[in-house]
Amino acid sequence: MDARTPPAEAAATGAAATQPAPAAAPPGAAKARGARRGRLFAILGAVLLVALAAWLIYWFLVASHHEATNDAYVQADVAVVTPLVSGPIIQAPATETLPVKKGDVLVVLDPADYRLALAQAEAELGQARRKVQGYFANNDAQAAMTAAKAADITRSRAQFSSARADFARARTDLDRRQALSSAGAVSGDEITAAQNRLAQTRDAVAAAQAAVTQAEANRIAAAGQQRAASALVAGTGVAGNPEVAVAQAKVDQARLDLDRTVIRAPIDGVVAKNVVEVGQRVQAGAQLMTVVPIQNVYVDANFKEGQLRKMRIGQGAILTSDLYGGAVKFHGRIIGVAGGTGAAFSIIPAQNATGNWIKVVQRLPVRIALDPAELSRHPLRVGLSMNVDIDTAK
Repeated sequence: MDARTPPAEAAATGAAATQPAPAAAPPGAAKARGARRGRLFAILGAVLLVALAAWLIYWFLVASHHEATNDAYVQADVAVVTPLVSGPIIQAPATETLPVKKGDVLVVLDPADYRLALAQAEAELGQARRKVQGYFANNDAQAAMTAAKAADITRSRAQFSSARADFARARTDLDRRQALSSAGAVSGDEITAAQNRLAQTRDAVAAAQAAVTQAEANRIAAAGQQRAASALVAGTGVAGNPEVAVAQAKVDQARLDLDRTVIRAPIDGVVAKNVVEVGQRVQAGAQLMTVVPIQNVYVDANFKEGQLRKMRIGQGAILTSDLYGGAVKFHGRIIGVAGGTGAAFSIIPAQNATGNWIKVVQRLPVRIALDPAELSRHPLRVGLSMNVDIDTAK
């Protein structure tokens, strides 16, 4: 020992020298630990291989036939309630979120003006009916007049024939007397009287001929008036006459306008977007409210382009809603695929021909109908988000 070594270090060195050295590990223990570690790795590898094989089997048999998305929302074909006539609102029984049935009263407009319009139209209809009845009476009178004019022609022709016969007798009588005058059997006065008689009968024939012509002209005029009267009533009765039909149409329109002052629910559903206030004057076509048919909602699921390869109309879908959680599952089927993406139908469509174009994966809406029985048990509302899983193998 060095003479310069401190006494404490010398003591520690001596104590360590006196302790026995540890025993060396047996060679077999290290091999056992290595073998056990190798078995554990082998088991772990086998488990991983089995899990991988199970996952691959599940993928090829199940997962590869399913397409899912959470970009899906509840939609419905809502009915927009608009008045068909204008007027002030006197009643508004429908309120926001009110469930209604088809035909329930939603809004009532003041009907006073439309009642007056209906009364005026009914009065005009009465006038039209009386006027048309006059047409029928005039037609009958014109028919009788035409028949009378035809009788006048017959009478005039008979008178013309009689006048001609008288003229023939007067001529014969004059000829006979002129033949006897040479023998002195007839006086000059008789011949003069016969000549006068012949002249009178000749004038009577001319007058009768004129009477026949006039009677025929009167009959033609009467026939024309009858045709004009018949045209007003031809082919129909009083009710079917055009003038009465026009007046009846005005009555029907006035009655329809009066009925339209009571605005009813067009479908079953829930009232939404109600902007009606009593006393408000509304114009025809103004949107008053909408009725949402929650019993007929559907889901528009927006799938990526690559997910649509195997989708077909009629394939089944399982849906869950954030409203009810995963415990409540809705069953549906594909009923249609949109004709274009949302970007194609946007107000300002994408300009893909620009120089700074960047490809963006597009989505296409797929419409899914839901089971009505499930909807009745768990009602949905328009706009709720849904999770959709479609089995493309069916």
